[in-house]
Amino acid sequence: MADEIRPRLRGILFDKDGTLLDFEASWNRVYRELALDLARGDAVRAEAMMVAGGLDPASGRIRAGTVLAAGTTIDIARLWFPELLDEAFNTLVVDIDAVFHRNGVSYSVPVPGLVETLEALDGMGFVMGVATSDGTAATKAALEMLGVRRLLPHVFGYDSVARPKPGPDMVDAFAAAAGLAPAEIAVVGDNHHDLAMARAAHAGAAVGVLSGTGEAADLAPLADVILADIRALPGWLHQNRK
Repeated sequence: MADEIRPRLRGILFDKDGTLLDFEASWNRVYRELALDLARGDAVRAEAMMVAGGLDPASGRIRAGTVLAAGTTIDIARLWFPELLDEAFNTLVVDIDAVFHRNGVSYSVPVPGLVETLEALDGMGFVMGVATSDGTAATKAALEMLGVRRLLPHVFGYDSVARPKPGPDMVDAFAAAAGLAPAEIAVVGDNHHDLAMARAAHAGAAVGVLSGTGEAADLAPLADVILADIRALPGWLHQNRK
């Protein structure tokens, strides 16, 4: 898609994991410990759960677009325990979210240049927020721990909207909260579903970054531009903001 962006961009909605946080450093260990706990210490079963969720056994990394890379807690619970229904299923989701809240805060690792980049964008006058497949409370806690919550006042997790990614609801919610039109918002993410959300909401720009699980070939069909990571964002926005 063309790099030229017609609307004046005033807001930026970031994906969290793989965009603001180092995905592998922040989540691989959390997922492994969770799977082993849910498998009641059965290492073979836990490994099978991880592989089903998107772990590449050869590299030990999570593949792009898989449930562990892009899914919500509900998606993970449904994949690992499809037999659970109703109250039992809901209880599992709550329990997993509690683990993500606790461990996500403990293990969250920022991408290089996180604070400096967000401060630069804030200085340029952008309103910023986060749209994530993680829970809202866990995300706010992680951002507080990293010292960037003040720069990201608008946070939307999968549990804050009716239609999580790749649906448009988080962009629409951010637009309403920030007093912007979707066409004034740049969506930044490392996965196909981030950019699909941007397109579904008719956002002003869909910006792919290669700091997470997604590769250029995954992002190119939906991206206006693909950057190495968010450190390149202020320069690109300066050139394309009108």
